[in-house]
Amino acid sequence: MTFRQRFPARVVFAGLALSALSACEDGLDLDMRGGFGGGLDTTQAAQSATAPRPTPDKRGIISYPNYQVAVARRGDTLTDVANRIDVPVDKLASYNARRPDDKLRQGEVIALPYRVAEPSAATGGTGVVTAPSDVDVAALAGGAIDSAQTGISTSQLQPAPKDAPKGETGFEPIRHKVKRGETAFTISRLYNVSVRSLADWNGLDSNFTIRENQILLIPPANATGKSSGTAAAAAGAAGVAATTVPGQGTPTPTPPSATKPLPQQTTAPVVPPAPDLGKTQTKTTSKMGYPVDGKIIRPYSKGKNNGIDITAPAGTSVKAAKDGKVAAITTDSDNVKIVVLRHSDNLMTVYYNVEGVKVAKGAKVKRGQALAVIPKKDNFVHFEVRKGFDSIDPMPYLK
Repeated sequence: MTFRQRFPARVVFAGLALSALSACEDGLDLDMRGGFGGGLDTTQAAQSATAPRPTPDKRGIISYPNYQVAVARRGDTLTDVANRIDVPVDKLASYNARRPDDKLRQGEVIALPYRVAEPSAATGGTGVVTAPSDVDVAALAGGAIDSAQTGISTSQLQPAPKDAPKGETGFEPIRHKVKRGETAFTISRLYNVSVRSLADWNGLDSNFTIRENQILLIPPANATGKSSGTAAAAAGAAGVAATTVPGQGTPTPTPPSATKPLPQQTTAPVVPPAPDLGKTQTKTTSKMGYPVDGKIIRPYSKGKNNGIDITAPAGTSVKAAKDGKVAAITTDSDNVKIVVLRHSDNLMTVYYNVEGVKVAKGAKVKRGQALAVIPKKDNFVHFEVRKGFDSIDPMPYLK
């Protein structure tokens, strides 16, 4: 189906994550580990796992052992950057999927197609960013690539000269070339970094906008070599090291004498009454209505399709499944509209691939109230039910 080609499940999830961020009333949970306004916010913990971006020289150049990037200034166009670093603007534009007259954001990162003069005292820089000598950089990079599994840019550039001056201490970031349908949120989850770190490192705007074929730098770990994953592994290793061999470290208690019998039990043991399992079973008390009357063309599958897809004629009203409040109205990277409703019982519903939105963010809606309509192209709505942050099968809630 067209949906499977243009709207893979991870893109749907990215749109959902973006909606969730807009929905949070107590601040942005930028690494998407919060829980739609509830639960533990680990944003700061995730951000602390990555290092700050190195300081560029006066030209804006940051130099790594295997590639270089330029950092734009306020008001720069791509031509301005090209002239400042002495690189033909057409090559710079082609390499970054941009036009020569494109205006750049302050702090935006531009990948260089080849090396230019290394940062030095003459350019106001300190040299090439180098990794700490006691860390296996190859192992760290390999682990990051293995965990990401896909989307790594492996284009080869000439390495830094052996006599290039050493600059700040840090790790060389992985480069990711953006594919069609990806968002900053899907990429940050792919590499297990916070989307705020990804935005800060690459100079993204407040909407975390990225473009196809853009080259992004994935924020590396701190110079200690321990990201959140490696720190956890180290902690685990420490725990193993602290474990003593059986029979050592703790004295064995003296066993009771085998010759002295146990005292006679004088009271009958108290047997608690059997619990009423009917009362302890989880009951789905908040039934919902179908967002549209139509045929389910793709069922729920955890991790593959986090909702159900229902086909209906173009222009059909997409209705609220339950009383609630409009938490967010947003779009994904393909400009597809998404509406998110917040309900009681820590539930949220997501309506993806709609147009003609009829409600506003913050508005209270009733079950059956029209939210939007089925679009003229791709005549379906993707419907999700979420409990906190986790997607759940919508079918037990629908009637």
